[in-house]
Amino acid sequence: MATDPMKNRMHVFKNTGKDVDEMRRRRNEVTVELRKNKREETLQKRRNVPISDSTDEDEVERTTNLHELVINAAKADNPEIQLAAVQQCRKLLSSDKNPPIDELIAAGILPILVQCLSRADNPTLQFEAAWALTNIASGTSAQTNKVVHAGAVPLFLQLLMSPHENVCEQAVWALGNIIGDGPMLRDLVVELGVVKPLLSFIKPNIPITFLRNVTWVIVNLCRSKDPPPPVKTIQEILPALNVLITHSDMNILVDTVWAISYLTDGGNEQIQMVIESGIVPKLIPLLSHKEMKAQTAALRAVGNIVTGTDEQTQVVLNCDALSHFPALLSHSKEKICKEAVWFLSNVTAGNKQQVQAVIDAGLLPKIVENLSKGEFQTQKEAAWAVSNLSISGTKEQVAALINCGVIPPFCNLLSCKDTQVISVVLDGLSNMLKMAGENVEQVANMIEECGGIDKIEELQGHEKMEIYKMAYDIVEQYFAGEEEDASLAPAAADAGFQFDPAAGAPNAAFRF
Repeated sequence: MATDPMKNRMHVFKNTGKDVDEMRRRRNEVTVELRKNKREETLQKRRNVPISDSTDEDEVERTTNLHELVINAAKADNPEIQLAAVQQCRKLLSSDKNPPIDELIAAGILPILVQCLSRADNPTLQFEAAWALTNIASGTSAQTNKVVHAGAVPLFLQLLMSPHENVCEQAVWALGNIIGDGPMLRDLVVELGVVKPLLSFIKPNIPITFLRNVTWVIVNLCRSKDPPPPVKTIQEILPALNVLITHSDMNILVDTVWAISYLTDGGNEQIQMVIESGIVPKLIPLLSHKEMKAQTAALRAVGNIVTGTDEQTQVVLNCDALSHFPALLSHSKEKICKEAVWFLSNVTAGNKQQVQAVIDAGLLPKIVENLSKGEFQTQKEAAWAVSNLSISGTKEQVAALINCGVIPPFCNLLSCKDTQVISVVLDGLSNMLKMAGENVEQVANMIEECGGIDKIEELQGHEKMEIYKMAYDIVEQYFAGEEEDASLAPAAADAGFQFDPAAGAPNAAFRF
C-alpha cells in the first residue's frame, strides 16, 4: 500500500524509465515563474528615443494638426515639405510622453511612411520614415501588426542592403520590434529572408551600437517557443552566437547568453543543437562572471541544458560546471541561489554518477543550507533537489544527504501551504525510509525528534487525496504502534552510530 504514491511520483523525475514530459512540465513552470520575477531580461520591443536629441519633441507643437501633417508627408512632388513633415512625425513618435501612435495611424500616416522607405534617391527620408515606423512597431501588438499589414517588412529587408549605415541600422531596429511581437510575425519575417542579411552585419568593423541592435534582434528570433524558431534558423544563428559569446561588450555578451537560454528552453532537440555547436565550454565560465547580469543569463542557459537527457547533463558536468556552484549557492542575491538550486535539482534527478558528482563537489551542505535558510521559492527548489536525490541516489548517497542534517529543515516544509512542496517532501521522506532498510528505525527517530511525525499525522486530514494517502501510508508503515513498542526502541545514544546533523560530512558514522 505504501508503495503506490512512490509509483505515481516516480514519473516526475527525468531518470531512465521515468516520464520526461512530466519533468519538462515542471521545468516550464519554474522558468515561467522565474521570468516573471526578472527585470534584467532584454526587452522584446524597444523605442528609439534619442538621448542626445531628447528635446526634439519640444520643437513640435503637440497641437499640430495631424491631418495637415500627414497631407504634407505625402507631398512627394515637394521633397522639402515632405521631409519636414515626416521628420515632424518622427519627432512626435519619438516622444517619451504619450506619443500619438494611434492618432497618426488613424490620420493615414502608415502607407505614406511605407512608401517613403522605397525612396532610394532620398536616404534621409528613408531614415526618418524607418525611425517613425520603428516607434510605431514598438507599441502594442495591434500597432505592430498594422505596420506589417501596410507592407513595411519587404521594404525593411531591402533597406538592409542600403549603402547608408544609419538606414541599415534603423531597418534592423524596426525588424527587431516586429519579430519581438511573437512567433507569428517572427516566422513571417524569417520566411521573407531576414536571417542571412542580419548575420552578415556581424563583422569586425561594425559600430558597437549597430552590433548591439543586431544581437538584440537575434535574441528576439530565439525567444518564443510556442512554436520555437525553425530548425534551419537555429542552425544559422548558432555559429553567430558562438562568435558573439566571446565579445567584450557587456550588452552584447548578456544578450547573446539570453539567446542561448531561449534556445535551450525549447526541448531536448534544441538543447542538442546548442551542444553540438560547441558553445557550452564557453558558457560555463560565465557562471563566475563578475557581472551579475552575465551570471544570471548563463545560469539560466546551463540550467535549461541539464533538464535534458542524462547525456546532455553530462556535457555540462564535463566542463567542470559544479566548481562554480559553492559561490552561486551562497550568492548575496536570492534569485541566483534559487536558480542554482534549481540547476542542482535537475542534476540530482540524473544518474548515480551525476548524483555522486554533486556530493564530491561538496554541494550537499549548501543544498541543506538553502533548504533551511533560503526564501520559500529557494527552499522549494531545494526540496526538489533532495527528493530527486532520494530516488536517483544509492543508499550510500542518501545516507550522505542525511548526514548533512537534511531531515529537520525538510520536515519543516510540511507546514507550508504549497501542496506541491508537501508532496515532494513526503516523497523524499518516504524514499529515505524505504532506503534505510534495517536502519529504518534510526531514520524514523530523526523524523520524530524534529517534530516531523506530528506534521505528517496532521496531513492525514489534508483535503488533497494524494497528500492524505501519502501521509497515511508513511504513518501506517513506519510509525504505527510505536507507542506500544516505545520501550523496546533503543535510545538515540545506543543506536549504534554517531549522527551529527551539524557535521555535514558524508563520511559521518551513519550508514544504511
